[in-house]
Amino acid sequence: MFQSMLRDLVDGPAKTVWVRLGLPPDDIENLRLTEAPDPFVNSSFKLGTAAQSAVGLSALAAAHFHFLRTGREEEVYVDARHAILEFNSEKYYTIDGKVPEGPLFDELSDIYKTKDGYVRLHTNFPHHKQGLLDILQCEPTKEAVAAALAEWSAEEFEAEVFRRRLCAAALRSFEAMDMTPHGIYQTNINPVSITRIGDAPKRVLTDPGDIRYALEGIRVLDLSRVLAGPVCGRTLAAHGADVLLVTSPHLPSLPLLDVETSRGKRTTQLDLDAPADAEKLRELVRGADVFFQAYRPGGLAARGFGPEDCAELRPGIVHASLSAFSPGGPWKDVKSFDSLVQTLGGFNVQEAEAYADYIRETCGEEEAATVPPYRALPMQALDHAAGYLLAFGIAAALCKTVTEGGSWRVHVSLSATLLWIRHFGNLHPLTAFGEGRPLPPRGVPLDPEVAAASTTIGRDWGDFGGGGGGGGGVEGRAMTVIRHAAAFTSLRIREGRAPMRLDAHRPEWLPRR
Repeated sequence: MFQSMLRDLVDGPAKTVWVRLGLPPDDIENLRLTEAPDPFVNSSFKLGTAAQSAVGLSALAAAHFHFLRTGREEEVYVDARHAILEFNSEKYYTIDGKVPEGPLFDELSDIYKTKDGYVRLHTNFPHHKQGLLDILQCEPTKEAVAAALAEWSAEEFEAEVFRRRLCAAALRSFEAMDMTPHGIYQTNINPVSITRIGDAPKRVLTDPGDIRYALEGIRVLDLSRVLAGPVCGRTLAAHGADVLLVTSPHLPSLPLLDVETSRGKRTTQLDLDAPADAEKLRELVRGADVFFQAYRPGGLAARGFGPEDCAELRPGIVHASLSAFSPGGPWKDVKSFDSLVQTLGGFNVQEAEAYADYIRETCGEEEAATVPPYRALPMQALDHAAGYLLAFGIAAALCKTVTEGGSWRVHVSLSATLLWIRHFGNLHPLTAFGEGRPLPPRGVPLDPEVAAASTTIGRDWGDFGGGGGGGGGVEGRAMTVIRHAAAFTSLRIREGRAPMRLDAHRPEWLPRR
């Protein structure tokens, strides 16, 4: 009885999401998670639970699709600490044995004091950075930005940023967030939503008898960038899908992130302002099983690639999207990123208060008084969790195309992911920061823990021998990366290769097996 109760406690967060999507409840018995996942990292939030549950759900849904195709069940195994490391994968890769040079965040991306609180800026993209500087009317230095923000009210600045569709957030507590229109709206939002949007015959699957990967033969169009969306595509590729990453040659890229999150995929570029390229994307949609995007809400729909458009082009498709906030809420059109949603959603305040309590207990009141009123999570946990949840939703929707037929829309938001993690509760500060292990350092030689969780993959030289049409990229022949944290009884995880640029392949599908 004790083991059964323990199993229910460990599997509970995953089971709740699984059952809400109408998937077979008994399948959760095939998910094998770490029994005591927290504190597996130094945070007051149960990030071990979040990491192993999100990774496990994505793998379990892929395994269920495999069962529908072959009749063979698979158990899924996830180690919580490995999942935690994978939640930080963008910091632990090397290229040809070296850590890539350059920061992951722009120097102005930071938190600043205002006249009545704090705001966090996100300036990784040049147009976002310039837009914020235009509001502040200051030079692009941290000192000038700090001086300008000191004259603003935090929420007034945030409102102006939202109005201009830029990226910043006011620091809020849970209580303050719950009082906002968005906080009130999202009270009962599920972390993953699936909706039928059109009719189509049931998908017919055949078992060739030698399936190695759970999603082998599935074609996925990945129109995403930064982190959460690309993690979703990387996960689907790890389960064997043919993932074609489509980016624009005119939008700024983030090479230090792109090179890691594009591994296992093929990469191509299309200019949707050019009629021929827009038609090429429509042609790709007609041959796809999945279309997912993480651009500005409504941006691709305005170009004719919304859920209903894609379902008309390809009945039976799964159309998925990821956004910062829930699509029906008051902030549905707001642009944001993980660090900003953590800030305005109460995580930074809660983490800081817990850490101050830990310092108070261990070092005294005087030291606790020096702790800032904000503290970020030790990784971009919302991005990673949302990416795996989106992969889970896509695989679950693919299962529904088999059992029910139809075309399906899937949606995940960073804010709903935050609420999901928040509902797990918090650890006692002495447990969180006294027993929780810090993440291993980044560098070479690799930390032993990182090395044990890593694998080395070769470069995918693509269709042009390593060249392309100008899609940037990095030089290198091999990458050492964190392995996917999920494993199966007999199915394999595809490690793939790394294109290392965004235009390595032609915009076409590989032949189906």
